[in-house]
Amino acid sequence: MIQSINRRQFLQRATLTAAGLYAAVPSFGKISPNEKLNLAAIGTANRAAADIGPCAATENIVALCDVDANYLAAAKARYPGAKTYTDFRKMLEQNDIDAVIVGTPDHMHAPATVAALQSGRHVYCEKPLTHTVSEARIVAETAKKHGLITQMGNQIHATNNYHKVVETIKAGTIGPVREVHVFVDVIYTANGRPGGTPPVPANLNWDLWLGPAEFRPYSPEYVPAKWRNYWEFGGGTMSDFGCHYMDLPFWALDLRHPTSVETEGPPVNAEGTPIWMNAVYEFPQRGELPPVKLNWYCGQKDGKFQRPHYFNELKLLTGGSGVLFVGEKGMLLSEYFNHTLLPEKNFPTYDSHVHNNNFEHDHHQQWLQAIKNKGTTLSNFDYAGTLTESVLLANAAYRSSSKINWDAANLKAINNAKAEEFIQHHYRKGWSL
Repeated sequence: MIQSINRRQFLQRATLTAAGLYAAVPSFGKISPNEKLNLAAIGTANRAAADIGPCAATENIVALCDVDANYLAAAKARYPGAKTYTDFRKMLEQNDIDAVIVGTPDHMHAPATVAALQSGRHVYCEKPLTHTVSEARIVAETAKKHGLITQMGNQIHATNNYHKVVETIKAGTIGPVREVHVFVDVIYTANGRPGGTPPVPANLNWDLWLGPAEFRPYSPEYVPAKWRNYWEFGGGTMSDFGCHYMDLPFWALDLRHPTSVETEGPPVNAEGTPIWMNAVYEFPQRGELPPVKLNWYCGQKDGKFQRPHYFNELKLLTGGSGVLFVGEKGMLLSEYFNHTLLPEKNFPTYDSHVHNNNFEHDHHQQWLQAIKNKGTTLSNFDYAGTLTESVLLANAAYRSSSKINWDAANLKAINNAKAEEFIQHHYRKGWSL
């Protein structure tokens, strides 16, 4: 029997056949701008649920995967038409999936994302894009190779405020920017590996939750909420908030790869992330844009959240997190949802409201519409991969207790052999990219 295929199927098969991957790729259905996508989700609760919901408002949820049976049952109740799985690798064999939402802990981002991309599916992955620098490069290159539509879940990228800040900086309102300060008043930390060997809850598949991580006993300190405090699964405050707050200077100043990063913090703990950490990045000139020094501060040093010295000089409030751009003509201070130019008396006519309404501001819908209309996304894996690499590079510098001079082309710390351990990913037997 000769089986007919539509244009989308033909093009997808041709692309994947050229890559030597077609044999493992399902025959997907037709996609048109007016047709609903069939979506699958890897992870179903907490942050993952917040990603599934907006997508389910306009599309079909046809597959759900979670290593926690209770979470999976709750998601099945919300989306009764979806098939359910414990192992995402099995889920990806389901033929009718068009795109995949990845909402797992950080250490599972790359394995799930790369598998989905290699199977020919478009991917939305929560931030940070990956757990290590090397994974970020592989994920970005895999997405590019297969020509798929991608988006990282730094949802703040879609807000009016971030768009307006980028517009203002690019317009030269505060002049050329050579200095940026990013400060975050959130703390993720642990003093070491949890003790004891409590039984694994009956609803949890602990081996699959660990995934590529080396085996260790289960602890409620990891699951469900505190895994970010441990290097094996997350990367502390930097990993969680770097892709939100450093996103703004990356976007506004067209930053890509730093030439170096140096950090300071408390003595390194081999298991737990630090209560505070500062980092200084050096970025090279980009065309006519000058070099940039980006300063990062997170957590409490000596019991106090840290801020750039300009806060004292300008008598600014010290609460919250944000980004301070220092230009030749003035400064711009931004939080998530508002910003101001400083000193305010120097910018009496500036209006911080967004006047350009041509942006597609919904982060999830931007991804979905790009798939249907062969469009683009603003936090695609090329952009998000580079941002994630830089964010995670600071963690590598801190953990190796030494400055990193960065060779981005070769993904190598030129002067710091010890950092390689934290730059490259290391998977246990049975897992690979």
